[in-house]
Amino acid sequence: MPTAYITHPSFLLHTMGDWHPESPERLRAIEDRLHAARLFDCLTHLEAPPVRRSQLLRVHDAAYIDFVEASSPSEGFRALDPDTSMNPHTLEAARHAAGGAVMAVDRVMRGEAANAFVACRPPGHHATRNRAMGFCFFNNVAVAAAHALEAHGLERVAIVDFDVHHGNGTEDIFKDDPRVMLCSTFQHPYYPFCGADTASEHIVNVPLPAGTAGAAYREAFSARIMPRLETHRPQMLFCSAGFDGHREDEMAQFGLVEADYIWITEQVMDIAERHAEGRAVSLLEGGYDLSALGRSAAAHIKTLAAL
Repeated sequence: MPTAYITHPSFLLHTMGDWHPESPERLRAIEDRLHAARLFDCLTHLEAPPVRRSQLLRVHDAAYIDFVEASSPSEGFRALDPDTSMNPHTLEAARHAAGGAVMAVDRVMRGEAANAFVACRPPGHHATRNRAMGFCFFNNVAVAAAHALEAHGLERVAIVDFDVHHGNGTEDIFKDDPRVMLCSTFQHPYYPFCGADTASEHIVNVPLPAGTAGAAYREAFSARIMPRLETHRPQMLFCSAGFDGHREDEMAQFGLVEADYIWITEQVMDIAERHAEGRAVSLLEGGYDLSALGRSAAAHIKTLAAL
């Protein structure tokens, strides 16, 4: 059964300015690399539907959803955060990004896809219950995890966030919900300057210093994340798949390469096979050097698809 690749045309229309690193070219870079690696036609291609308000309400306050909707400009840009702005297409893109997350869960849970990758923009893991920040509006991976729990009756899920920035929004949303284990590796100190001092039975934060490369990263992941995932026994795995930890990405100062993203994916899929009947959904977060992003995302997707 093929891996589902879920995206939507509106993702290419959302922009925060020509200068902004979170650009439509990111998705084009991924698809170009999938074609070059002859992977594109091995995937099941689906168009993301819009999310339902009831699905957003599982993870965001009603007043916040209203605020985002009311902030959508008819022209130009509207800043919700110093580096997070809306153009006239952003609201539609954000709705379809979260809707793609829901579709991915439904497809995998119904056995219509082995697993799924949601090539979405805007990303989501910095969006808290009531705040847009860090290029994010709705928390896509949180919407997906909550949907797996509430619509499909799962009792335990896990989110592995390997973006170079801490998934603070995801932590904010699930900090009091032990059904969701969040495992987040991130450069520290670095934006959003939190997470290093918070932990619980189901929040596993792994702050790592600038300069962390493959061997040190793998050692920390193996020692601090894998045992906790084993204990949690998640019935579905989610990835907040950020590729901005690549050594060619100037957004941060990690030293990961494609082989490291393959290794991370293999660890996640191993847990999924042993505890979750292979059920896994990955959602795009960061990654801003276009060449490194394309190569890394393609390697991640190839590993998901066991190609």
